[in-house]
Amino acid sequence: MSLTRVDGRAFDEIRKTKITPNISPYAEGSALIEVGGTKVICMASVEDRVPPWMRNEGNGWVTAEYGMLPRSTHTRVRRETQKPSGRTMEIQRLIGRSLRAVVDTKLLGERQIFVDCDVIQADGGTRCASITGAYVALALACRKILNNGTIHRSPIISEVAAISVGMSEGTAISDLKYEEDSTAEVDMNIVCTGSGKFIEIQGTAEQEPFDREQMNEMLALAEKGLKELFEIQRNALA
Repeated sequence: MSLTRVDGRAFDEIRKTKITPNISPYAEGSALIEVGGTKVICMASVEDRVPPWMRNEGNGWVTAEYGMLPRSTHTRVRRETQKPSGRTMEIQRLIGRSLRAVVDTKLLGERQIFVDCDVIQADGGTRCASITGAYVALALACRKILNNGTIHRSPIISEVAAISVGMSEGTAISDLKYEEDSTAEVDMNIVCTGSGKFIEIQGTAEQEPFDREQMNEMLALAEKGLKELFEIQRNALA
């Protein structure tokens, strides 16, 4: 475990993470999440309608959109004004799946919560930060419509957060920043509920294949980091 990381962190140390709730006076729920140099604005909007294919079934829906501002990275990226890229579609579907896994949509009635995640500064782990921040925005939106009598019971059944882990120079490391993400031998994104159940595991050997022991090391790091993220979420919602 003698690996020296680019920002001086220990192998199992997550980046400094801060979640600022209620940053918007308009959205039913909102949060700014800062994970090291990565910053994402998450806005949850409640709409009294559902997609056409869900009408008259009595269920609600939770979905998400994700985007990166043009100068959120070292070089300008184009706005996706026409059709989202494959990467963008994959990430926003991941965010939507992750949020729906912790919501009882029947308790929403026929209404939809739309969570927009906009990356204003990227330094690795934007999808994980988006999920972690989106949960806070979603929980705040549900709290608001519960308090005003729109719904009669909170649909939130668990927390959800996400973290990246990987292998660098043969060492398992937690919460990869951009320089680590771009050179890691293995890159893995872990999405979990507050009770420790997995929602999604995305793991890829970018260079050398990894074995079961290394995977277990990365999962253990993810578990440790996620516990810290859940505590940060709870403090933001308190």
